[in-house]
Amino acid sequence: MDNFAEQLVKHKPTGSDRMKTCIILILGMLLTFLALIAGFVFSFLLLFVAVAIGVGTFFLYRNFKVEYEYTFTNGELDIDKIINQTKRKEMLTISVSKFTSFGKYTNEIPEETSDMTIVFATDNIVENEYFADFQHEGYGNTRLVFVPNEKMLSNIVKFLNPTLKNKVKRDMDNVYLSDIADNI
Repeated sequence: MDNFAEQLVKHKPTGSDRMKTCIILILGMLLTFLALIAGFVFSFLLLFVAVAIGVGTFFLYRNFKVEYEYTFTNGELDIDKIINQTKRKEMLTISVSKFTSFGKYTNEIPEETSDMTIVFATDNIVENEYFADFQHEGYGNTRLVFVPNEKMLSNIVKFLNPTLKNKVKRDMDNVYLSDIADNI
């Protein structure tokens, strides 16, 4: 029987993202308006420039609508970035058994090194984030930050290498036991 899980995560825009989109829209509209006026006064060519700026602003604005799709099939995790529900870009594919470290993304995790590539595929809600460290063919030493749901998480844990699986299960049990102790 195949182990399969699929999850779609919407990237929630940060304050910085919202500021960037506002600046892009305002600047784009202003430049389009100025090029239109200059086109009517000076040259017909500037009208084409105005249209190009307007279209460019539209497409640039659409790039801020991002979702991530996680697909887990028999020990292999694929992560794709979906831009504006129209354009898909493969971010990475990795066998979960190659994870050297995995767990909740907290302050207690091993520090990121200067040679490490960080791949963020998250919704920007820190409480939900997990990390996985591994060696990737294209990225080298890599850390993935993502937000797996329960089904995705249980499938990932099944396929971890035995040493890491035992550590993760112990950590999960400790979290579970501390949650119980807090409720007593």
